[in-house]
Amino acid sequence: MTETVSYAALYYCFAVMVAPMRAELGASTAVISGALSLGIAVSGAAAPAVGRYVDRHGARMVMTGGSIVAGAGVLAWSQARTVPQLYAAFVVIGVASALVLYEPAFAVINTWFHRRRRAALLTMTVVAGFSSTIFLPLAQALVDRLGWRGALLVLAGLVGACAIPHAVVLRRAPADHGLSPDGTLRCPEHVSEPTGGHDGSSSPAGPVVAVAVRRLTFAHLMHTIAVTVVAVHLVGYLVQAGMSGMRAATAAGSLGVMSVTGRLVFTGVAQRLGLAATASLIVGGQALGVLVLLTVPGTGGVVLFVLLFGSGFGVMTIARAALLGELVPRRAFASTSGRQVLVATVGRVAAPVTAGSIISVAGYAPMFAAVAACAVAAALALASAGRSRTPVSAQDDARPALSGLAKPARQGLRSWAISSRLGTRP
Repeated sequence: MTETVSYAALYYCFAVMVAPMRAELGASTAVISGALSLGIAVSGAAAPAVGRYVDRHGARMVMTGGSIVAGAGVLAWSQARTVPQLYAAFVVIGVASALVLYEPAFAVINTWFHRRRRAALLTMTVVAGFSSTIFLPLAQALVDRLGWRGALLVLAGLVGACAIPHAVVLRRAPADHGLSPDGTLRCPEHVSEPTGGHDGSSSPAGPVVAVAVRRLTFAHLMHTIAVTVVAVHLVGYLVQAGMSGMRAATAAGSLGVMSVTGRLVFTGVAQRLGLAATASLIVGGQALGVLVLLTVPGTGGVVLFVLLFGSGFGVMTIARAALLGELVPRRAFASTSGRQVLVATVGRVAAPVTAGSIISVAGYAPMFAAVAACAVAAALALASAGRSRTPVSAQDDARPALSGLAKPARQGLRSWAISSRLGTRP
């Protein structure tokens, strides 16, 4: 729930504030939007350092302090009177994003869950996936009633208050409380730790695992570029193709709805095909969706594109965390994840501008062809990472609680109950 609030205050609600900020600050949309880009860049740059701290000390202080910083950043945003002040506020918001968004939360789940890790990841990302659905209308209602500054004051209070559950609920590790992951009583043989090391382990499996992690990082980069470009430029392409602005915006918004469906499908199918193979198939389907968009005219092509591309829109979020948790030791998860985020942030910041340049020179078709190529590259890298990785624990796949499910997708639905375990134990 705190991820849902944090993503809303630090990222999604920016879209609602652009128009009133532009009018009051007297700046262009590009200049206003640059503040968000700066925040994203700062968050990516801070991610490796945050990851190293989380690996050593746990996420409790990071996420508790991060919520306080987030509240202060949004408060500063609400009081910005000039563009430099706005940009300064987003430097603070960028630091807060590194402290409270998915990366430290993934580290919490990786530490506290083993057998039920995929279900826990699904629970968090599905709930947080509704952040924009819940808070964009709410933020617009607040702007209409209180103005954009008043709306941000409310959001600052909400995101700052997330420090309370973080401080009360989060703990460093199960072993500190005599537990193993998944809440069972601690016993030495309960959970096997990954033996390969991206953290410099001398294990023979270390180099193999390092290759798999690099391929996973490359897949994350390529996928980030593809989804960022589509998120930024899809509406423009559809409008140029003759679709009304409202229908184009609805189509683009439907990608978010499909991303939740895609995560549910991914978690269920991965029980049978494996994480890497399932993620590779879904991301490859995104490339097919782009080709459909370019070659099938009319509404039918757009609908097929939304189904295919939207299904993979949020898959990498859960697939990367789940795969990385199987590749590296828990003590190295957050720092490795932080480095991956830094690499992906470079793509996230550069992709919209690069795509815009391609559109200006050659049009939308070559740009979307490049998106399809990025999706194909991500799919191949995921498949390759799956083949080259060393299995973490054969007993993980043999656990009765997973193998006994007649319908693996049911695990995703049952994961809502697991959220209570996350809330009471970590």
